Amino acid sequence: MDALSDVLRLVRLTGAVFLDAEFTAPWCINAPSGVRVCTQHMPQAQHVATYHLVTSGSCEVMFDGDAPQHARAHDLIVIPGGDAHLLGSDLAAPPTDMTRLVAETNSDQVPRVSHGGGGEMTRLVCGYLACDSALFKTLLAALPRLMIIGMQEGGVRGAWLESSIQFSLAEYSVPTAGASAVLAKLSELLFVEAIRRHAERLPPGQSGWLAGLRDRYVGRALSLMHSQPAHAWTVDELADRVGLSRSALGEKFTALVGLPPMQYLARWRLQLAADLLQGSRRTIGAIAAHIGYESEAAFSRAFKRELGAAPAAWRRSQMQKGDGG
Repeated sequence: MDALSDVLRLVRLTGAVFLDAEFTAPWCINAPSGVRVCTQHMPQAQHVATYHLVTSGSCEVMFDGDAPQHARAHDLIVIPGGDAHLLGSDLAAPPTDMTRLVAETNSDQVPRVSHGGGGEMTRLVCGYLACDSALFKTLLAALPRLMIIGMQEGGVRGAWLESSIQFSLAEYSVPTAGASAVLAKLSELLFVEAIRRHAERLPPGQSGWLAGLRDRYVGRALSLMHSQPAHAWTVDELADRVGLSRSALGEKFTALVGLPPMQYLARWRLQLAADLLQGSRRTIGAIAAHIGYESEAAFSRAFKRELGAAPAAWRRSQMQKGDGG
């Protein structure tokens, strides 16, 4: 499995569609933060990314204080950090709060909203993806604040996802067993596709974790560490395996990823440990051995430095969140 797939697997995305909207010009919507969007549905979510799929028409999107960016039909707008933002045909117009529009529908299904001045129409499907923020750090740090991805560019996957979302929403209008689960999974797939597409179009010379994946040598080193995280890797061995000198690999890896190889490996091991603590009944000692620590005490110290709590306490806190405590 490649390093990107590893991280996406551990992020534990939970997606949902929260609005099927038809806006007519002039219109301006204040879209709240992702955490605020899913307060009622997932109150324990630590991090929430939001997205808007433009199925027809066009709109502008803007963060407070930034320049607006344009999105057209078949574009996917992704806000990885879940920041509040404006959407509309005229961002200078008085904004209407999106949560108020949703609340006014009083619907147990995906709310369908029509709003605006009666001019040119834009259709949006709006959703969110909740995840564990501790495991999202690696991915979030590699993504821009805003991504606009053309879903019908560069292959059939994006077009298939867009049409599947629209078809599922049509099915959802009549209560159907499993419809909400299908929409949730499609939301997750949209986000994954956006990240992959963003990685593919990074310009030469770009730094960051995703850029590291594309580099011939750094990408190979990442794949080796991800495929065998418990192995007693050294920079010398990694350099030998990828075909670079020790100093050249260390310099290139740090420049692209932002961490030296061994620091990255230590952090990745702890993210794997967090996943096992949350999703398995293995003992702390067994998890420590599984990810390459020779002693439980050393593992516990490293885990507390990275995640702010000892493994046992962290596991209890995650169980309480899962139980709604």
